Amino acid sequence: MKFALPIVSLLVLPFAAAAPTCSLKSASSGVVTTPTSTGSTPGSTSTPASPGNTTSGSISMAWFANWHTDYTVANISWKGYNRMAYFGAITSASSAAVITVGDNEPSGPATFVAAAKQNNVLPVVTVGGWDGSVYFSSSFATSGNRTTFINSIVSMVNTYGFQGVEFDWEYPGSTNGLSCNTESPQDTANFLSMLQELKQQLPNVSLSAAVPVKPWNDATGNPSTDLTSFAQVLDYVEIMNYDVFGDTFSKVVGPNSPLDDSCAPAAEQTGSATSAVKLWTAAGFSAKQLVLGVPSYGHGYSISSAAAILSNALASYPTFNTNTFVLGDSWDAAGPDACGISQPPSGDFNLWGLISAGFLNEDGTVASGMTGSYDECSQTPYVFNPNTQVMVAYDNAQSFTAKGSFISQQGLAGFALWEMGGDYNNILFNAITSAVAGSS
Repeated sequence: MKFALPIVSLLVLPFAAAAPTCSLKSASSGVVTTPTSTGSTPGSTSTPASPGNTTSGSISMAWFANWHTDYTVANISWKGYNRMAYFGAITSASSAAVITVGDNEPSGPATFVAAAKQNNVLPVVTVGGWDGSVYFSSSFATSGNRTTFINSIVSMVNTYGFQGVEFDWEYPGSTNGLSCNTESPQDTANFLSMLQELKQQLPNVSLSAAVPVKPWNDATGNPSTDLTSFAQVLDYVEIMNYDVFGDTFSKVVGPNSPLDDSCAPAAEQTGSATSAVKLWTAAGFSAKQLVLGVPSYGHGYSISSAAAILSNALASYPTFNTNTFVLGDSWDAAGPDACGISQPPSGDFNLWGLISAGFLNEDGTVASGMTGSYDECSQTPYVFNPNTQVMVAYDNAQSFTAKGSFISQQGLAGFALWEMGGDYNNILFNAITSAVAGSS
């Protein structure tokens, strides 16, 4: 999942030199633009999709990040959603999953579950995330550790009334996650064992996973080609089709969430919704078990006007200033990660942040003085501010319409938005739901 978690003090690392500190992507000091204009009044009467019985386009989901002080459970617009994932819980050195905020907080788990059920939305708890995956490998490595972990999940479900559990392991059998993550070639196999044991304990609770665009690594370190056993125990997986390009790990400006990349230059074909669906279905998941993860944010890059604009149009895949990091909207910040290592700001702008910063008008169109473009290959937009020398690869109503049509045409289970609170006046939500319904 995209953002770091706030209470990483719960992660007691096995080496004193890297004692973790807070890595919340918090609001910067100064005036904060509160993104509260993201939807209609709560009161959805939609029926949550039944666990294990999804149909094309039936899942309408978002992740709710519990660490924002200016966007709490009270701000959630539930209307139109049938699932909401509470983000969340993290892994710990004791092989247990731990909720990251207290029960009495405005975004505490009990408050969230009560509100979800009041609005007839199925409440899911997410375990893991970028900063929360440190101890997945060790927690699943032995039978005893798996039992401890499963008991913590069962207790969490029974205590708060969650009706679904989602695992966001970034990433099994891979060194692409945080530098201090525990890791083993047997990660994916051990993950399956845990899920099978958990299913026996919680047979009536929906189990799902947030997954990268390529299937989890097998014991050889390559993407798995047979995940049929996972497909039998998981109701669905959400493909995290975002962060395909980003200013902290890429060499060029590229689409954050490409729908397709087969028409891009060969060097820039790094993954897309189209290739991800092919890989995950080939590995054993049916299309109706695949939920497309879609982002409410974009990545900002520091780039000169000379590099950004060629022949009065935005350049394709231009190089940017890799030594200059962009500070995004008020939810962005620099700080240490869960390993205690200082990280630059992400450069992320939510849709409301692009509007607040003057890149876009309130209807989501490109503002006067900005240069915008739409890439027909990736089906994503770009916008450049010549005054700040910042280009942002993001998503808008047009790209979300394309994603919604893709979901319907491919027979996917639906969509999951990262994150609740990132939209503005439901611009993205309305576009994708209308396309899913209109194309079905």
